[in-house]
Amino acid sequence: MAQFALIVRYGKRSIMEFTENNVKQADGMHCEDVNDTSGNNNECAQITYLSKMSAVDIEFNNLKYSVPIARKGSQVILREISGQFKSGELTAIMGPSGAGKSTLLNILAGFNYIDSNINGSININGQPRNMQQFKKMSCYIMQEILVQPKLTVYEAMSFVVDLKLGRKKSRSEKHIIIDEILSTLRLSKARDTITDKLSGGEKKRLIIALELVDNPPVIFLDEPTTGLDELSSTQCIDLLQRLAHFGRTIVCSIHTPSAKIFKKFDHVYVIAAGQCVYRGTSSNVVPFLRNIGLECPKHYNPADFLIEISSGDYGCDLIEQIIACIDTKLPILPISHSKYEFDDLDKKNLKVLWIDQFGTLLKRMIVQLYRNRNYVYLKLWLHIFLGIVIGSLFMNIGNDGSRSLFNFGFCFACLMVFLFIPMLPILLSFPSDIAIMKREHFNRWYKLSAYYWALTIYSMPQQVLFGFIYLLIVYFVTGQPLEWHRSFKFFTTCFICAFISESIGYIIASIFSTVNSVFTGPALSCPLILFAVQNFGINDPQPLYRIILMYASYIRYGLEALIVATYGYGRKKLPCPVEEVYCHYGAPKEIFRLIGMENSPNFWLDLFALSVILFISKGILYYLLWQRVRPNKTFQRIKIVNKLIQSYFST
Repeated sequence: MAQFALIVRYGKRSIMEFTENNVKQADGMHCEDVNDTSGNNNECAQITYLSKMSAVDIEFNNLKYSVPIARKGSQVILREISGQFKSGELTAIMGPSGAGKSTLLNILAGFNYIDSNINGSININGQPRNMQQFKKMSCYIMQEILVQPKLTVYEAMSFVVDLKLGRKKSRSEKHIIIDEILSTLRLSKARDTITDKLSGGEKKRLIIALELVDNPPVIFLDEPTTGLDELSSTQCIDLLQRLAHFGRTIVCSIHTPSAKIFKKFDHVYVIAAGQCVYRGTSSNVVPFLRNIGLECPKHYNPADFLIEISSGDYGCDLIEQIIACIDTKLPILPISHSKYEFDDLDKKNLKVLWIDQFGTLLKRMIVQLYRNRNYVYLKLWLHIFLGIVIGSLFMNIGNDGSRSLFNFGFCFACLMVFLFIPMLPILLSFPSDIAIMKREHFNRWYKLSAYYWALTIYSMPQQVLFGFIYLLIVYFVTGQPLEWHRSFKFFTTCFICAFISESIGYIIASIFSTVNSVFTGPALSCPLILFAVQNFGINDPQPLYRIILMYASYIRYGLEALIVATYGYGRKKLPCPVEEVYCHYGAPKEIFRLIGMENSPNFWLDLFALSVILFISKGILYYLLWQRVRPNKTFQRIKIVNKLIQSYFST
């Protein structure tokens, strides 16, 4: 049926001719002569934008990399290996698990490694690699399939085009670029599909499509076929081969490719225990092994046979024998480098304005929020529900002198709402957002500051709107004083406390995983609560350390500000019911004595302290995000110490 469908679609040409045409097309030939009866000429779209490519060749010599290990000093991962990855070729880095494939790929891509642990040289077109310049011409597609949720394929592409190209292209030119890339990667039929509903192969192709927007000459991929079935894997490798034949340098790590997929690689680089055991074409594997006395069994996948040899299934002496003859039988020949001007690349890759990046990111977040309406409705009804419940518990206590202590409890309950409600959703969702942001920032989609401010501005209206709905319910139901200045101060204090709680949630989620964040957030909230309420009802002087701990909690400042907004500024004695014989807390000054103060606290001082805490927490968040995308030596050493501790206790 498949052959019949191909013959019907493309006339009387045989399947072999169809395959040959595909190969020619990958080499840059167009197939406008092929008619599509369905009117969908997706697979044979004329390539213009993606075919404009400059040659970039990568060469590394005597590359050595080691990592510290507890109780063992250090472990060498790469052992002075050398190789060349040329433009116009699809290169596969192969080897058994733990051989060093991903390490080599990460070092070449400049991702997540420490310079001090690397020895050797890496050259780009015969020149020593400048990491800042090299990142402008390369992208790294990681193994995890991470795509922005709640967007259609076309919307995801549109946002990336705006982020990477900015105002350099008109809207019509951007549409042409998107259509061409989607057509090349066979995603045109899925252009209106939400990314969450794409298949594994479609998501993988979409990730590649997103990185092709700025047309990078070098593409690194870590295990691009992981999690895909045989058909999807073949389609993915076919796509990479086609893109490579336009002149790109495409390097991917792959574990155990099938024989069909293995033949599609133009260049194969095999690692065993950190050393190179083969470098050359996939078709030369069997002759190479035959020359050293190893015969690959008939009807056996050469890739599997090569991996078995690299794993030591045929003896470690054989691996040493192969390594010894690599330089003589498969020498590295000098490349006739095509001159590639890095200055020209800087001129082509004009910087996108910060305000454009900020606006695009903010628009993307708003679209995602609009698509996630169930979450918005849930959050809305949660605030309404809490407003009704808390309002009914403290009904009509705001102007009752005999129940002033209960009103104090109402203020504390409001702070608890604005502590946990803004924080908990962030602890659940932001760790995964961090992983996506880290990939996007590494591939130069946007500046971190643009993302940070878009995230800040995006979240503020939500907190204000939902918080206002909650406060509007409880403020009237509980009978709080209807004076504009008191209401304004009460609402403002709650909003700032919500922003602080949100920032704390972002800080925790930027450090820990989802599971650890959900545990750490509430656990750290308990000391904040306990520190804030100590000294209540006690008029005796407290030790200095307890005072420091008390005012280290922002909840203390929020609680004082709410009580001042409710009972301060010369509020008269509250009326008490007739049946109450003694109404001690009807006088506002008694409320202040309850919190350990003879006089009313300074509201503006408490508000200033809350603002300073908010500013500091926002600064800490930005610093931690920066360390996630570009860690300095201190944070790199912390990671090393953490890994050493983990390895120490695991042994």
